[in-house]
Amino acid sequence: MLLDLRGKKALVTGIANNRSIAWGIAQQLAAAGCDLGVTYLPDEKGRFEAKVRELTAPLNPSLFEPLNVQDPAQIEAVFERVKEQWGSLDVLVHCLAFAGKEELIGDYSAISPEGFARALEVSAYSLAPLCRWAKPLFNEGASVITLSYLGSERAIPNYNVMGVAKAALEASVRYLAAELGPDKQVRVNAISAGPIRTLASSAIGGILDMIHTVEAKAPLRRTVTQNEVGATAAFLASPLASGITGQVIYVDAGYGISGM
Repeated sequence: MLLDLRGKKALVTGIANNRSIAWGIAQQLAAAGCDLGVTYLPDEKGRFEAKVRELTAPLNPSLFEPLNVQDPAQIEAVFERVKEQWGSLDVLVHCLAFAGKEELIGDYSAISPEGFARALEVSAYSLAPLCRWAKPLFNEGASVITLSYLGSERAIPNYNVMGVAKAALEASVRYLAAELGPDKQVRVNAISAGPIRTLASSAIGGILDMIHTVEAKAPLRRTVTQNEVGATAAFLASPLASGITGQVIYVDAGYGISGM
C-alpha cells in the first residue's frame, strides 16, 4: 500500500450518491486505512440519509451524522460527536456547494442578493465554521481538503455565481492555511477537479458539452474520475504531502493549461 492512513480519522462531508466526488474521496481514504465519519444532508422524508447510509455501509463509517451547514447547531453537533466518538481528527473533507438554477443561467448581473448570499454561504463560507469547530480537535499534521473548479479563475458558461463562490473558497483556503499551520502543522488545500457528471454538476447547463470539450482538448484527451480526485485527496491527507498547504491542486487531465 503506497498510502498508509491506518489509525487516521477522517470526516467526509458532501456525499450525495455514487457519482459524488466526495464518494470517490471516501473510498480512497477508506482503502488507505482511514476510520471514516460521514455526514449527509437531512431532508424531511429522510431520502438522503437512507441513500447515503446504504452507499457508505461497505466502508463501515463509525460516525454517520446529519449536517446542513446553514444550521450552526448542526455543525456544532457534528463536532461534538467527533469529540465524543474519536476525541480528535486527522482529516476534514469539505465537498459542499450549492446554487439555485436561476443563479447559474442568464446574466450574472441579474443575480439576486438572496441567491448570491446562499451560494456563497454554502459553497465558500461553510469551510470556515467547519474549521473553527475542528480546530481544537485536529491532531498534529492534520489535513483539510476542499473542492474547487476552473470557474474560479475563468468565466465558464452557465457557472456564474459558483465561479465567484469557488474563487472565495480558494481565498479561504489560503487564509485558513495561514491560520491553522503554525500551531499543529495543519494543512489546508483545494483540489480543482475537471468536470465530472455528478448530482451537483447536473444543475449546470451544458455539463456534457463541458466534459466533451475537456475530452477533446485536455492533454490527456479525457476527463478525470471520482477515484482519481479521491487518490489526490488521500495523498494530501498523508504525510507524503506534509510540505503542501494553501494550494489549489489541479486534477483535470491537464485541461487548465490548454488554450481552450
